[in-house]
Amino acid sequence: MKLLLTSGGVTNASIRDALIDLLGKPIADSTALCIPTAQWGHPMCGPASARGFVTGLPPWGGLASLEWRSLGLLELTALPSIGAERWVPWVREADALLVDGGDATYLCHWMRESGLADLLPSLPDTTWVGVSAGSMVMAPRIGEFFVEWPSAPNDRTLGIVDFALFPHLDVFPTNTITAAEHWADGIGGPAYAIDDETAIRVVDGLVDVVSEGTWKLLGR
Repeated sequence: MKLLLTSGGVTNASIRDALIDLLGKPIADSTALCIPTAQWGHPMCGPASARGFVTGLPPWGGLASLEWRSLGLLELTALPSIGAERWVPWVREADALLVDGGDATYLCHWMRESGLADLLPSLPDTTWVGVSAGSMVMAPRIGEFFVEWPSAPNDRTLGIVDFALFPHLDVFPTNTITAAEHWADGIGGPAYAIDDETAIRVVDGLVDVVSEGTWKLLGR
């Protein structure tokens, strides 16, 4: 897949331009599916924030509020009970998957349980747009610092990219560069600390940073 791994979504013109480039056409000509699943695994999320993400309401908007030609909802926890013959065509027909934050280990669990994780390699033309945990899930690990789901067996995630992400740099009091450097020491590989004005773009294994804010490469 083509990946746009953000901390806060499409928050500025540079990230928006990167999204359009990955889509290969205007947003208004593109279709997308919202995936709010990670929210259910995080104690700070709930029905109001999940609805806010899907509807694009402030302060949760930024992806669903873009001018998509069509926008749908894909809840991963429902997929095992309805059968792949129904939901796989929905995913294949979408130009973009908009994957919200929450707990990345919970999201990883349901990506595997639902079968979405196994489907991803067959979607070379689809753009994955992650927000926070929706981006972190692509890493090999997220670090114990970010595990909030009580049933998580460990901090392992999908490992689709070979680097980890520390999102919301300087957005929350705990997400300082000092905390990010300490976190990176325990990750054991390359990692990016990014603020909400920054995204990591990955295409055919090539990685570049799109930013109008602050970021730092750690743990090289």
